[in-house]
Amino acid sequence: MRLHSFLLLLLLTAWAWALDGEEGGEEEEEEQEEEEAKAPEETTPGPPSDELLEEDNILVLTQHNFDRALREHRYLLVEFYAPWCGHCRSLAPEYAKAASLLKNESSELKLAKVDGPAEMKLVEEFGVNGYPALKFFRDGDRSQPVEFTGPREAEGIVRWLKRRLGPAATQLETEAETTQLIDSQDIVIIGFFKDLQDEDTAGFLATAEDAVDLTFGFTDRPELFQKYGLSQDTVVLFKKFDEGRADYPVDEELGLDQADLSRFLIIHSMHLVTEFNSKTSSKIFRAKILNHLLLFINQTLTPHKELLADFQEAARPFRGEVLFVVVDVAGENDHVLQYFGMNATDAPALRFINIETTKKYLPTTGEITAASVTTFCQDILSGKVKPHLRSQEIPADWDQKPVKVLVGKNFEQVAFDESKNVFVKFYAPWCTHCKEMAQTWEDLAEKYKDHEDIIIAELDSTANELEAFTVRGFPTLKYFPAGPGRKVIEYKSARDLETFSKFLDNGGVLPEPEEPEIPVPVLENSELLN
Repeated sequence: MRLHSFLLLLLLTAWAWALDGEEGGEEEEEEQEEEEAKAPEETTPGPPSDELLEEDNILVLTQHNFDRALREHRYLLVEFYAPWCGHCRSLAPEYAKAASLLKNESSELKLAKVDGPAEMKLVEEFGVNGYPALKFFRDGDRSQPVEFTGPREAEGIVRWLKRRLGPAATQLETEAETTQLIDSQDIVIIGFFKDLQDEDTAGFLATAEDAVDLTFGFTDRPELFQKYGLSQDTVVLFKKFDEGRADYPVDEELGLDQADLSRFLIIHSMHLVTEFNSKTSSKIFRAKILNHLLLFINQTLTPHKELLADFQEAARPFRGEVLFVVVDVAGENDHVLQYFGMNATDAPALRFINIETTKKYLPTTGEITAASVTTFCQDILSGKVKPHLRSQEIPADWDQKPVKVLVGKNFEQVAFDESKNVFVKFYAPWCTHCKEMAQTWEDLAEKYKDHEDIIIAELDSTANELEAFTVRGFPTLKYFPAGPGRKVIEYKSARDLETFSKFLDNGGVLPEPEEPEIPVPVLENSELLN
């Protein structure tokens, strides 16, 4: 996900007519009059065209043709992008593929795109605050677009759109239809509602529209309530693994809570123990379970595989509170090992992490049994175990170069020195964005190396963890002004030498920008594991 800046060059070509320099008589004057008569008269430019143009089956929209696109297409998915955005470039081939897949589906549905920086009026109107942003328009209504919440790959985009165009769930009338639907997939969700016209049913169907990877049905048939042992409105998740079924009774007074139902479906559609790989990583983080317990094993070794039964047993009482994950160190998971500061030879091993705070915990024993795993989780959740903070050793020459090298062991002493203004880059060695700004950071340090009260420093956040705060993305830039109070200012503006210099020269303050700031991308910690 590289971030590149593009300079668009507009080439202007001027045509000049060369006329003979000889003195002309009446014949030459007549020829000139004829040429002038042929020349087009100057006209006042008309209004901008609302013509709809396409690139790769995708409409190219501007503020001048946006209304026409809404009129001509009942359903419109619009991507707001920026030419320099690395995430947008990654999405582009998938978006084009989705447009191709939908080409022959329906003339009412179309994919479109808007160059955000070139169409700031549309960006402001639709509340776009980062790129790429995808918004879904229905029935020509531009006042209430729906945020795209589906997967950002071609098939996922198509599934998300089809779920909105067609029925989100199958209405079931008979036991045979219900059995057939349940048998058709590993996971099937069926809503049992006594009144299909009430708000709870509508909320269930709205939830089904977003959960494009799951299959839904619904029914009001009393005989089906009886068959599945239900006496009240209930959403039932049927699955061909673990306990086989999970029930979500609808609160008779408060009704169905869509957010709560969505969380329930995510939690119970996952296995008690999920193996980490490229297919499951996004689902792991979408579960929004903040606590993860990871078991690192080598799946090629029988003694390691035998640990899975106890790990599975320990997982059951923590469902929804702690997500149990298995990481195969013999697989392509070196990046996960690196994130936790581990080697494959450390397996079998347990690591606990809260993905909101990124605090990590290590067990005090190497024993891995159902009892030890349960105790480990309970002690962390009850606050009996302190986070494990990693730190490199302080380099002997940490302060000899313009950019000072900080680690966990010297961070507090340097960053909160009351006599210094300290500007710190928190980075990851593998982070593309960090690499792109490395030279600028070196130039900044060189520029201020003779300022006794200013320190330019960097800290490798993959090898050093801090108690004072959590670094959530890379690069993160923080300014620690001189004086008491342990003040911290997070820098969120442009990453160039001129802007950095203005920031430092003004004591950690920048003047108000003349133009809207473009969101600066960072690589989130969770993206490392995706």
